[in-house]
Amino acid sequence: MSQRQSIFAHFKKDAIAGLIVFLIALPLCLGIAQASGAPLFSGVVAGIIGGVIVGFLSGSQLSVVGPAAGLTAIVIVGISDLGAFNIFLCAVVIAGAFQLILGFLKAGSFSNYIPSSVIEGMLAGIGLTIIIKQIPDAVGYKKDTTAIMSDADDGFHFDFINNAVHHIEVGALIIAVIGLALLIMWQTKWFKKIQLLPAGLVVVVIGVIINAILLSNGSTHALEDSHLVSLPIANSFTDFIHHFTFPSIEGFKDPKVWQLGGVIAVVASIETLLCIEATDKLDPQKRSTPTNRELKAQGIGNMLSGLVGGLPMTSVIVRSSANINAGARTKLSTIIHGMLLLVCAASIPMVLNLIPKAALAAILIFTGYKLCNPKVFKHMWKGGWTQFIPFVVTTVAVVGLDLLKGVGIGLVISIFYILRQNMRIPFYYVRSSYKTGDVVKLTLAQEVSFLNKASIMETLNSIPEGSSLIIDASLTEYIDFDVLDIIREFHEIKAADKNITVSLEGFKDEYSVSKSISEREMVHAIKNEGEVPIRSSGTYPELIEKLKNDKN
Repeated sequence: MSQRQSIFAHFKKDAIAGLIVFLIALPLCLGIAQASGAPLFSGVVAGIIGGVIVGFLSGSQLSVVGPAAGLTAIVIVGISDLGAFNIFLCAVVIAGAFQLILGFLKAGSFSNYIPSSVIEGMLAGIGLTIIIKQIPDAVGYKKDTTAIMSDADDGFHFDFINNAVHHIEVGALIIAVIGLALLIMWQTKWFKKIQLLPAGLVVVVIGVIINAILLSNGSTHALEDSHLVSLPIANSFTDFIHHFTFPSIEGFKDPKVWQLGGVIAVVASIETLLCIEATDKLDPQKRSTPTNRELKAQGIGNMLSGLVGGLPMTSVIVRSSANINAGARTKLSTIIHGMLLLVCAASIPMVLNLIPKAALAAILIFTGYKLCNPKVFKHMWKGGWTQFIPFVVTTVAVVGLDLLKGVGIGLVISIFYILRQNMRIPFYYVRSSYKTGDVVKLTLAQEVSFLNKASIMETLNSIPEGSSLIIDASLTEYIDFDVLDIIREFHEIKAADKNITVSLEGFKDEYSVSKSISEREMVHAIKNEGEVPIRSSGTYPELIEKLKNDKN
């Protein structure tokens, strides 16, 4: 099937999803730009390029690309240090070039090494953070724009909610509650006949109508402009063109600009790969995104964004998950959302500025709930502690710190459990006891790394004098050099001192240290005719305990 055929295969659903994502993306683009200390229009530019250009070039069918709150701190410091926004744009162009190079170097495989428990924890943490951070808009709290966390990437401060609940606007609360109620009931059987209508769009329209009614009645609960979407209004095409900013050529000569470009490239690439991995998990069709192609697409996108005055961009999970929940099927939805940003920003900003932020907050809160649904916690609990603890730690860290730090902490916890598991099961043993002595067989695991060095050394040193030892590597694909060196030393030196007969089986030629007798020959040599052996088996900790008891 050709790209043209596939991209238009679900036009109606993608068009509706694109409209919903556009309504959500618009205030986020503006909010992130304002929080970054950049011109408001720069956020819209990044959203347009992320939707249309990156959306077309990307291999992802559902990911939405745009300005991300996770880069806000970098942008603020960058503009301040460089002294001008047009100089900063040079760093955005350079960051895009670096991402393009990373794509050709196949750096996109990084995301393949993130455990599913960490990805699930990241999604749940983002979901909780979306809910928390949208409460102020839902209740009509006029918060400081520098505190905006539009894409669930910043840390959470508990006074944020406390301030919001003490500054409630009744009009905003009514719109948010009705919107949430509609979103919840829309999925029930009672609304089955009208479910063809997009629930998010209905919530937005009803929000506009409710506020219009409050305004017409002169109610004190009508929302002020600060509680509505705020898009710059251009009086003419020329005025619209003047909103674009172009980079200063002088900026490319500044080493600080190149250094900042490298930082943006690394952070943006990591966030993109994490969000792409998460989006693929949410995809109902479970499609896989070619990550190297994604880095190339976003590299081109960031280069263009910097050239025409846009902020740096990444794949953003909030808009991506909203896109999925709105019923998107192909990348056409994100392309439509970018085109709508362009057309509407140029032609009807005054209409879009009627949309209450409380209506959008209701959509985002519902989206956040789907990401951190209690069913997810129950599912991870059933996976055992090695899955549940990294999941919970990642969730809490993403909420309390930010996305990158939360994922980093989750990875550390996951690695701890991997190492712990690897250290506990380096081999399996079978022990047979006879009058003339014991036969202990150690069957090595498929992979024996340096982490198993201490346990294997302790086991070998605990083998009783006069025993017969069989070390079987028939199932082993990899043995670390340090472990092999310990086995060789014990076989050639220490075993003779303790009168222990050692047999090595299944070792590859490069592992072999000397010719050994077989297990069958060894058992036959020590077994008395007619005597039934006493056998025991288990894992490493049990063996050590038994060997110590025998010594005593």
